[in-house]
Amino acid sequence: MFTSNEEYTPFPSKLWLSSPTMHGPELACMQQAYESNWMSTIGKNINEIERLICERVGCRHGIALSSGTAALHMSVKLAGERLFGKPWPGHGALEGRKVFCSDLTFAATVNPVVYEGGVPVFIDTERDTWNMDPLALEQAFALYPETRLVVLAHLYGVPGKIDEIKEVCESHGAVLIEDAAESLGASYKGRQTGTFGDYSCISFNGNKIITGSSGGMLLTEDGEGAEKVRRWSTQARENAPWYQHEEVGYNYRMSNVIAGVVRGQFPYLEEHISRKKEIYERYKEGLKRLPIEMNPYDEKNSEPNFWLSCLMVKEEGLSRQERGAREAWYERERGKSCPTEILEALDSINAEGRPIWKPLHLQPMYRMHPFITRYGRGRAVANACQAEGTEETDSRLRDKGADIFERGLCLPSDIKMTKEQQEKVIEVVRACFE
Repeated sequence: MFTSNEEYTPFPSKLWLSSPTMHGPELACMQQAYESNWMSTIGKNINEIERLICERVGCRHGIALSSGTAALHMSVKLAGERLFGKPWPGHGALEGRKVFCSDLTFAATVNPVVYEGGVPVFIDTERDTWNMDPLALEQAFALYPETRLVVLAHLYGVPGKIDEIKEVCESHGAVLIEDAAESLGASYKGRQTGTFGDYSCISFNGNKIITGSSGGMLLTEDGEGAEKVRRWSTQARENAPWYQHEEVGYNYRMSNVIAGVVRGQFPYLEEHISRKKEIYERYKEGLKRLPIEMNPYDEKNSEPNFWLSCLMVKEEGLSRQERGAREAWYERERGKSCPTEILEALDSINAEGRPIWKPLHLQPMYRMHPFITRYGRGRAVANACQAEGTEETDSRLRDKGADIFERGLCLPSDIKMTKEQQEKVIEVVRACFE
C-alpha cells in the first residue's frame, strides 16, 4: 500500500491533469488581433479557425462561439425548432419534451437541454468505450417512443459506438447532437468525430487538446441552421441600419483574441495527439501487472485522441471505499486499492488526478429524471429483481456508468509531463497495491 516517505518526494511544481501547452504562434496571432484593433467578435482569426477546423474535420459549416457549452445550447435550440417549430415567446424550443442524453459525462453536455425546457432522460453506458449504450438507447425508445432528440458525448476523447447509435436514431426519426468537446482529432472508421451528428460541438477550453483558454465551435452541414446560429450568437440582431431584434439572442460569439490562440495552436493538433497516445501507452505498459484496466476503445474501428488516460480498478483488486456527497473514505487492504487511495497518493506528490465524471443520473439536480439501462428503467429494475430474489442483481443490473465512476479515475495526462515524471506517477500507483 502507498505510504508517504522520502522515496516519493513531491514534484517541485504541480503536475497537472491536462494544462495548456503553448508553442509561440499563439502570441503572434493574438498580436495580429491587437495591432489590427479587431479585438471583439469579428476578425481574421475567427474566419481562419472556422475554415481550418471545417477542413480538418470535414464539415461544411463551423461557427466559432464563446464555449463548447454555448455550441451545445445553440445545437439544442436548432434541433428543437427543427423538430417542433418555433416556440412561443418565453418558452424553450423543447418545452416539456424528453431528450435522451449520455449519462457518463460532464454536466455541460446536458444542461443546455434544460435551458430549452427539455427533460433529460439518461442512457446508461457500455463497457467497450465507456460511452452511450446503443442497446439502452433502443430500450429508451421502446419506453418513450415520442422522443426525437439524442445527445451523445464521446468520453475522454474516445469515440462511442457511433454507427449503432446513428442506426437507432434513424430508425426512430431522431435528430442526433454529437458532443465532441473532448474528442477533436479522434476518428471512427476513418471519419472524424464532430461529423456524425446533425449538429456537433467541439471545445477549446483550457484543458482540451487544442485550447484558446476558452471557446468552442458548432459544426453542421445545415447552412440555414448555421446562419441562424450566427444571428442568435450576436444577440439576434437583424440586418437593419439600427438595432432591430425579432427574437431573443445571446452573447455567444468567440472573440478574435481567443480565436488567435486557437489559430496558433491548431498546427500542433497532430503533435498533441501523438504525445497523448504515448502517455496512454506508457501507462498501459507500466501498470499492466496490476488489477486495473485502461479506459478502453475499439481498436479495430476507432482512433481516439487520447485526451485523458484513465484507469479502472478490477473488482478483484478493489479495496473498500465509501463516497458521500462531498467526501470519500477508504480502507487500506494489502494487494488492493481504490480510486480514493490512488488520488490521495497522487496528491501527496503534487500530481493532479481526478475521479471519473459522476454519472448525471446520480447528480442531485437530476435525481428525479428517468435513467434507462439495456434492461429497462434503471432506477426501478434492480429493486424489482431483489424483491423477486434474483441473484443477478450485482452483475447484470448494476448500471455501468456508476460502476465505472466507483472504480475509475483520470491519471495525469499533461503533454508537458516528462517520461521521468510519468514513471514516478506509475511507481506511486503501483505502490498503492503493495
